[in-house]
Amino acid sequence: MKVYRDINGDSGISAYNYGDDWIGVQFKDGKTYEYRASKIGQAHITAMKALADAGNGLNSYIMRNPTVKSGWSSKC
Repeated sequence: MKVYRDINGDSGISAYNYGDDWIGVQFKDGKTYEYRASKIGQAHITAMKALADAGNGLNSYIMRNPTVKSGWSSKC
């Protein structure tokens, strides 16, 4: 996984990785959630990947979008 830069120092996310139609997000509590386009839509995946690469706003995006917040495909 790539380290999430968290440019503002206020995120609950520590790392991420992604492919064409999915993104995995690891939170600072150690839990990792995988989100898939088949469940939350490609537009959300695209937005989340951009925020992850920017190192800012991914945690807020997940928390503000009910479809995303409850739409993870797997958790470990």
